Amino acid sequence: MAGKFSLVDRHGRPMAALSDLTKDQRLVLAGGDLGYYVASNASGKVVTLSSALTISAVWACITRGAQAMASLPLDLYRKTASGRERQESPLSDLIGLSPNADQTPVEFWEGMFSWLLSVGNAYAEIIWINGRPSSLTPLPSTHVKPFRNKVTGELAYDVRDPGASHRRVIKREDMFHLRGWGFGGDEGMSPIRWGTQSLGAAMAADEASGKMFGAGMQASGVLKANQRIDDTQRPQLQKLMDDYSGSSKAGKLLILEAGMDFQQLTLNPDDAQMLETRRFSIEEVCRWFGVPPIVIGHSAEGQTMWGTGVEQIFLSWMQLGINPVLKKVEQRIRKQLIPLNDQRKVYAEFNREAMLQMDSKAKAEFLRAMVSNGIMSRNESRDKLNLQRSAQDGADDLMVQTAMSPIDLLNERI
Repeated sequence: MAGKFSLVDRHGRPMAALSDLTKDQRLVLAGGDLGYYVASNASGKVVTLSSALTISAVWACITRGAQAMASLPLDLYRKTASGRERQESPLSDLIGLSPNADQTPVEFWEGMFSWLLSVGNAYAEIIWINGRPSSLTPLPSTHVKPFRNKVTGELAYDVRDPGASHRRVIKREDMFHLRGWGFGGDEGMSPIRWGTQSLGAAMAADEASGKMFGAGMQASGVLKANQRIDDTQRPQLQKLMDDYSGSSKAGKLLILEAGMDFQQLTLNPDDAQMLETRRFSIEEVCRWFGVPPIVIGHSAEGQTMWGTGVEQIFLSWMQLGINPVLKKVEQRIRKQLIPLNDQRKVYAEFNREAMLQMDSKAKAEFLRAMVSNGIMSRNESRDKLNLQRSAQDGADDLMVQTAMSPIDLLNERI
């Protein structure tokens, strides 16, 4: 069970852990920006987790992936001589029923996947009771830093709890750590940190287009006068022009006097193609997060939003984007939450089939083929449709459809 202990920090100095803080201090994301690292980029924009979430494509990529994976059923299984059976145990309740006192499984895993997809790491503190995990309490990934003991090489975690003035250390066995893609180090790599150039360009494009639309799609102009304007008149004229600028003032009639003339500057045709720039930014962001643009409601040039082609894109995303992340979680549960002597036979698994929703015709053909070929019983097919199991004899038996039979066996079949 997690408690007080001493370790050496990354500089080799003794570091004493504090007692556990209250639960609300660990869960509240308050006291500063969500991302404490700032990466420079050519656009001049400050790219952190908070600023990146203002980009709709970033928001959509993270939410679509996290919600899709968190909604999948997660169960514990045990290998048997005949295959496998679902395991009912406190651990199965922990990962699939109640991870902690405050969150549902969907809320917990949604948060973990969101941290994993955005900053490359997700953390949850494990609370042990009698040698068994009893609670998984999520920690903000931006407030946790893994480090190695310089003497023993043991992995530990430096935690800065939100709202607390001190740090504490959590041992490796007390931290449930999900690592994103990386080169095998103690931390996963963040697409926001390494994609700062693309994200900064997207933020700059959004700001430029916002200013353009805010001006009513009107370029700036020049106010000409046939007489000299003194220093006291210049602020008055500037204020006069400000009263007629902006989209809310579009169509308002401007009255000029004293020989003044307003000449509007022409809009650069390249600047008018701002939407094309924003389209490229969306596709660039999707590339960093490994999400097909169509998943977030954006179709690439010449691509439709429906049909078998889109279905294949979704299948590819599930195989290349979602499945590797789910596999990381399954193996981390097996390695850290399941006792060592049970790890060969007991394992956790997400039900990926829950994402493969078919239309009624395709589902009927699928179930018919599975039942008639003896792969699935009739009651198992009813389970797929969320129907109550049949109590008739043979409903749990595997059946095979026979089209041809020897003629001398017809009477026996009748």
